[in-house]
Amino acid sequence: MKRLILTFIVLPFLSYSQSVSGTFSPSEDFTYAFLYKATPEGADYVNRGKLDSLGHFEIPLNETVTPGIYKIVYAIPPEENNFDFIYDGKESVDFNFSYKNGVEFKSSDENKLWNSYLKSMDMVNITISNYYSKDVKDEEGFRAIFKTLSDTQKGYEELANDKLVSAFILANKPYIPLEYEDITTYSNKLKNHYLNQIDFNNYLLQSSSFLVDRITAYVFNMEQNPSNETFKTHVDDVASAIGNDASEIKTTLLEVLWQRFVSLENHELANYITDNHLLKLANDTGNKVLAETITSYKNTSVGTKSPNFEISSIESTTDLHSLDSSEYYLLVFWSSGCGHCLNELPKVKELVDNKTNIQVVAFGLENDSIDWTKEIQKYPDFTHTIGLGKWDNPIVKTYGIAATPMYFLLSKDKIIMAKPYAFEDLEILLNNLK
Repeated sequence: MKRLILTFIVLPFLSYSQSVSGTFSPSEDFTYAFLYKATPEGADYVNRGKLDSLGHFEIPLNETVTPGIYKIVYAIPPEENNFDFIYDGKESVDFNFSYKNGVEFKSSDENKLWNSYLKSMDMVNITISNYYSKDVKDEEGFRAIFKTLSDTQKGYEELANDKLVSAFILANKPYIPLEYEDITTYSNKLKNHYLNQIDFNNYLLQSSSFLVDRITAYVFNMEQNPSNETFKTHVDDVASAIGNDASEIKTTLLEVLWQRFVSLENHELANYITDNHLLKLANDTGNKVLAETITSYKNTSVGTKSPNFEISSIESTTDLHSLDSSEYYLLVFWSSGCGHCLNELPKVKELVDNKTNIQVVAFGLENDSIDWTKEIQKYPDFTHTIGLGKWDNPIVKTYGIAATPMYFLLSKDKIIMAKPYAFEDLEILLNNLK
């Protein structure tokens, strides 16, 4: 059961004309509905409505709430528990929502028309799938089915004329063959057409989830069991379809794809997007944070050589790449002021004590050397080095260190073999080493 626990300061409106209202079921699963105005850059908080015992809420809207794309957030995490809707500045919006059935609009012609359009197109697409599944050439049946598809699209385009929803219906216009095509020809042309109708510069589309849904569907769902080479082609197709006149939204959408491949631990594709598209876009748009993030990820991807750094001690000065006394190296970023680190380092010591082929390189991120000097006395067998400046130390950006402790398992040649997230993952990894 998911319940909202967020709180906001609510500023009252002075006068009202329309409202956003809804009923959530089962009512005990929900507490608040949060209303946001969606923009290409994110979402701006507008107001919230507390649900009554029947799961109903209502948020009055005044003239300051302008037409556009809005979001209802109904549970946490908010990025996973929300839906878009259109507000035209003239109609109130009312809906029912449940996890089982999703959102069903009771009022608002804009939103009811979009939902009706999607359901109608789904029904025609099912008919097309059933037609091809018979594997029989029936040209008369083929023409009838695609006439229905054409008439459905045209009919909804006419109904949507002068409405905000028109942008979505036009962007969703399907491929409609003019003459008989077998399944292979039709599938190829359907794929080639999939992104052609989209105006990536359209503000409403940029503000909604439509573009993200569209490009992720193209990259991941257009072919069964795609290879990395297929993924690369799809990414390039998306970049080409967006073009060079919409750099901000292009950066946003390609970052979405980059994040998706990162979550799938597909380092090759994430770095392909960085090298061929995203790093240049980040630099061109002045997005320094993104540029540093994707560069750090590339520098420390599994299969790449770990970035070098100096290792200094009283006895000598060397560097990571010059170490050659072990078969494996466990690089640990830690801090003497980090409670998790002080808890896990003894476990790391115990874990590697009987593993003669692993050398621990402990990189301390510190504001000064006082506590660090005391702590390292407990680990005489580790190779220690210190990074003063703590989070401002340049190695933090190089390795993309967001928290400590952070682990990297390196080969003898300093190739990154694994990046275990937690000590439990590290334990399994090292115990399976031969």
